[in-house]
Amino acid sequence: MSSQQPPNLERVLFTEEQIQQRIKEVAAEISAKYRDRNLKLIGVLKGSVFFLTALAREISIPVKIDFLAISSFANSVGTPGLVRIAKDLDEGIEGDDVLLVEDIVDTGFTSRYLLQTLSGRGPNSLAICTLLDRTPRRIVQVPVEFRCFEIPDRFVIGFGLDYKQLYRNLGYIAVMKPG
Repeated sequence: MSSQQPPNLERVLFTEEQIQQRIKEVAAEISAKYRDRNLKLIGVLKGSVFFLTALAREISIPVKIDFLAISSFANSVGTPGLVRIAKDLDEGIEGDDVLLVEDIVDTGFTSRYLLQTLSGRGPNSLAICTLLDRTPRRIVQVPVEFRCFEIPDRFVIGFGLDYKQLYRNLGYIAVMKPG
């Protein structure tokens, strides 16, 4: 565990050991489902980097890896949901079995946008794998095929998730105190 301690940490939600164990279990499910297929993991930057790396190391079949980055905006009345690609994929996905790897699925807006955008590029299949699924905040329903953990409606940091770009490098996932 990192010695860095966030000043407003409420509690550790998942330890490094719990995260690694669950990633191994999900990686085994992915390996079984995509055996003898052309699997490409697409990480959504920046948050997914830690999860994607740990997941890819545990997957027992060959995988390709690519990344994209998105920007989310509120509309003129402050409603979230406007999303655009800030960094696109380096390679095409036509004919690939694509697994979109997210750090967290929250409202569903970003995931829906990415699924719609990527499905138009001719993948053989397209699914979502997320480290954290925060279903209490879901506004748009999206199919999450693989999830490590469901979490309550609390602000979390660590293992890729940040607060003002800090604490992504924590080996555990923690809940921050409100305020």
